[in-house]
Parts: sequence; C-alpha cells; structure tokens
Amino acid sequence: MSSAWLTRSRVHAIRPAWGGRNLAYSQSVSSRDGPTPRVAIVGSGPAGFYTARKLMREIHGTKIDMYEQLPVPFGLVRFGVAPDHPEVKKCQEEFEQVASSPEFNFVGNIQLGHDLPLPILAKHYDAVVFAYGASKDKELGLEGEDKPNVYSARSFVGWYNGLPEYRNLDPDLSTGEVATVIGQGNVALDVARILLSKLDKLKKTDLTEYAVDTLEKSKIKHVHVVGRRGPMQAAFTIKEVRELLQLEGVNFQSIPPELFPPDLKKLERPKRRLMELLQKGKPNDPNATRSWSLQFLLSPNALIRDKNNPDVLKGVSYSENVLEDISDPASRVSAKGKDKNVTLETSLLFRSIGYRAEAIPGMELVGANFNTRSGILHHDGVGRILPIDVPEHKNEAPTTNTNITQQPQAVAPAKAHLYCAGWVKRGPTGVIASTMSDAFQTAEAIVQDWRNAITKSDDVSTEAGLGMRGWPAVKAEAESQGYDLTKVVNWDGWRRIDAVEKETGKGRGKPREKFGTVSEMANVASVPI
Repeated sequence: MSSAWLTRSRVHAIRPAWGGRNLAYSQSVSSRDGPTPRVAIVGSGPAGFYTARKLMREIHGTKIDMYEQLPVPFGLVRFGVAPDHPEVKKCQEEFEQVASSPEFNFVGNIQLGHDLPLPILAKHYDAVVFAYGASKDKELGLEGEDKPNVYSARSFVGWYNGLPEYRNLDPDLSTGEVATVIGQGNVALDVARILLSKLDKLKKTDLTEYAVDTLEKSKIKHVHVVGRRGPMQAAFTIKEVRELLQLEGVNFQSIPPELFPPDLKKLERPKRRLMELLQKGKPNDPNATRSWSLQFLLSPNALIRDKNNPDVLKGVSYSENVLEDISDPASRVSAKGKDKNVTLETSLLFRSIGYRAEAIPGMELVGANFNTRSGILHHDGVGRILPIDVPEHKNEAPTTNTNITQQPQAVAPAKAHLYCAGWVKRGPTGVIASTMSDAFQTAEAIVQDWRNAITKSDDVSTEAGLGMRGWPAVKAEAESQGYDLTKVVNWDGWRRIDAVEKETGKGRGKPREKFGTVSEMANVASVPI
C-alpha cells in the first residue's frame, strides 16, 4: 500500500462514524470523471449484498465481483434464518435485483486463500471489502465436550438449513426426552422452537428433508434454555419468545418472580414489554405433551456422563451465580456459588454462546490486520481496514498464513484499498437490519474515499498491458500460475441450482428442497466437481 494511504488511514481512525443520514435513499451520483471503481466483495450474505447495493446506487457504473466459498449465495439468509421465518428471507428479492445488474458478477465455489491467493485478487481492484461471517464456535471448555450428544447450535442450525459443512452431522434426537441449550440469544430459541414444533408445519417450510426424517424420530419432550445471568440480561428478543410461548401443545415453566426488577414500569418500553411477557408466561395446558423452560443464573461446570458408557450424556452440573444488579441489563456476574451446584438432567446439549470469524489465509500479505482473539478486522470505526503497521496496533501479531496450498511465484503489493462489513467488522451481533446499516456505513466510506480521490482506478495494474481488471484479470493471472478455477460457479449456475431446488420443493409442498452437498450443487450448475 502507498504511504499516502497509510497516512490517510491514521486520520480516518479518529474520525467518528457517519450518522444522521438515511443511507438507503441518498442521492446516487458519481463525483469523479473517468473510470468507475471495480470492487471485490468477499462474502455473499446480507453484509456483502447491502454493501454492493449502496455502492452501485451511489456511484453509477461501479462494477462488483462478489466472491463466495459456496456455489450458492445469500449466506446467513439461506443457512442461518429459521425455516419457519420466511418473511425474514424476503431480503433475497432485493439481493436478486442487485445481481441482475450487468455491473454485478458472482464468483462462487471458490475458497480464497486456498483456490486463489488473496495477493493475486487484491492487485486487480480499487477496493476489496471483506464481508464474510463468523464460522467458528465458542466452546464451553468442559471435559467431554467433544464426545457424542454435544453440538454447537450453529452446526445444528446449519444442518437443518442445508449447509454442506454439516450435512453429515446427523444429531441423535432419540437418546432421551430432555435437551438443553446453553445460551439465551435468538439462535438458542430457534433451536428450542425447532425441537418442540409440530412437524406438519415445518414440513411446509424449506427445512431439509433429511432434517424432517430425523425430527420425526425425536423423543425430545422438554428443552432447558440456560443462561448465566438473569431475564434482564438475556439477549433474545420478544418476537422469538412470543413464538415459543404460542407453540401449540407446549407448556412453559414459569420464572421465579424474584428474578425480575421490582418495578417494571421504570424500564424502557422494549425491555418492559419483554419482561411483562416473560412474567405473564403461559397458562398451563394439561393436554400438552411438550414443554420448555428458561433457566437463569447458571454457569455450566461439568458434563455428567454415564459411568458405564461415557458416550451417553446424563446431565449438566452448574454453578449458581449472583448478579450485581438484576435490574441492570448490563449487570455482570459478581460471584459464582462455589458450594452451590445445580444438576439438570439432559440427554442432549447444544452450546449457543457465540461465534467469531476466522482469518482468510494470506490476509497479512495484503496488509489486513485480523485480530484472532476477537475475530474481527482492525478498522477505523466505519469500515476502513487499518494497515498492520499503524502504531495503535503494531504490538498485535498478524495472522500467520498456514493453510494456503499454493503461493504465487512473486507476490506483488496489493493495489486495492481494504474495507470490512458485517460480522467480520463488528462481531456476530445484531439482526439483518443492523447488518444493512453497518454495510451502508462501509459503502459510504468507500464512496467518500473515491470522491476524495484516495482510491484511484488508474493505480490498478493492467495485467500484461491487456487492460483487464477485476475477475478477468484475477482469473488470467491465477491460471497462468497453475491455479485451477474451472469449478467456479457464476450467477447463471446459481439460477440453475435455484430452479431445481424450487421444482423439487414444489413436488413436496414446500418452497424449495435445498441441496445438502457442494457436489450436488456443482453438478446442477454444470461445473467440474
């Protein structure tokens, strides 16, 4: 990177985030004459598509190449949103509109850092935006956590949503009648709802057929949703709680009144409504065959296994916690009851305590400073990635590239300026609407930099004097160095996959039947496996 860009980055690091504008409806103009920017976006989920949409609206003629590890787009919307929440997936229609532009190009089924080195990619763009999600689960750190009947909520959600990485998870839901989810965010409630919902409704969604088959064999009758703090500190939202309370034939175990603030009227409206809903609970149905409970102030300290068969989970032991202030949403655990242990029986355990992103091999070679502890890229607050040698960050070791299978013969310095959006920018928090705002913020930074002539398209190399830029130039250079890119899936390939999934689903009375493996997707997209 140029010294001018490093200087600008230090200035941007102390500049406050943009605010006070409705980014979605800002006027679309291009303030520079000459070529328009060529931008690579890494990740095809909401963060990537909202960044692309904003850029294409703000600067007419902006060309987007969107890189995706899987043959199919939409990321969290396809593989993370619960199948019984089709209204949340409607944003895919917006993304389809973005992709319909002749200035948009989808480069799917390519794993950056393995199939294609980042230094080659970064040479041929004005800007590269890292907009991929969090793929690594946080663990409980308990002995035996790697044994059977303990799963991450992320893997379970990915499994029933058709994420190829978890196609063979095959969770055993028939080992007992009680399941436990540790964590109290919306994903935890998604897991509980899927386990307790009637299948006749789920069968009409895009829940995978193999998940339906497994759920039909389920013996689960009760689900504990366990958190280390109280109701005021739980991360779930009222919509998800209400959906669980409205499940037919499912009872809810009431919450002890002493866990609530003494005067709910003093709370802000959103939190007050949630507390009132939890306090009200649900009338007991004597004919209900299933139930769920919210367990608070408990931290797991041991997994209890069968003495004769350590693969069989019998329960979880917890330490009882004490909060500094039950009324404070930000209250911390002030003490753990060392002599007060609680054991809850369970045959199945899901951990849902958070995720973090992982570095793409070769990030340090293009100057991106990835924090392996927090799982985010160092940036200036609005999405400009701070170079590795910025003084505030120079003491943190850059990510080491250990996985790349091939290296280019000569690594040229990155020409692109680097940005980030979504979970790799702020961590795995918020909903799709907050991801949209975050992506717009990053796009605004790129637009401002372009208008200020910080990013200059004439700085981008023209490979071998051919005048190529973006994906054509990346492909030409990579193939000249022996990288096989024949398996890449373009947008037409995705459309073929989409059409077959919808046609198969139609015959089963559902919106679509997702392919569960990359090989199935690639076969339909007509690319080599």
